[in-house]
Amino acid sequence: MGRILAIDYGQKRVGIAVTDEHQLIATGLSTVANSELFDFLTTYLSKENVELFVVGLPKQMDNTPSDSTKYITPFLKKLQETFPLIPIKRVDERFTSKMAFQTMIDAGLKKKARQNKALVDTISATIILQSYMESKDFEQLKHQQI
Repeated sequence: MGRILAIDYGQKRVGIAVTDEHQLIATGLSTVANSELFDFLTTYLSKENVELFVVGLPKQMDNTPSDSTKYITPFLKKLQETFPLIPIKRVDERFTSKMAFQTMIDAGLKKKARQNKALVDTISATIILQSYMESKDFEQLKHQQI
């Protein structure tokens, strides 16, 4: 069984989270500069077996696509072209940044640490991955593999 890799795509930084090989635990992996993302993914995939990408789906409160969709669409196309054998699932990412910030507060991080946007992006990717793992799609996938 391969890992699932989640991506919280941003114009400047990209948060990345992964599961363990058994797809039981979601863990923040890194935050990389947008311009370095494909080099990072190529290196990571040369060392680890990844069977699925989970990418955040930005939406407005009324369920319509957010403004950042125009940046994510070309990224998704390039991701699919670069790694055609790895499927991509999308997960609603509304509130992930707020949830990440609250997670940092709950963890007792000081104000200065909470201002670390890279950490927020990594935690957001982890929340996106965890949301997918709690979804019906993931449950169906697990049952097919057993």
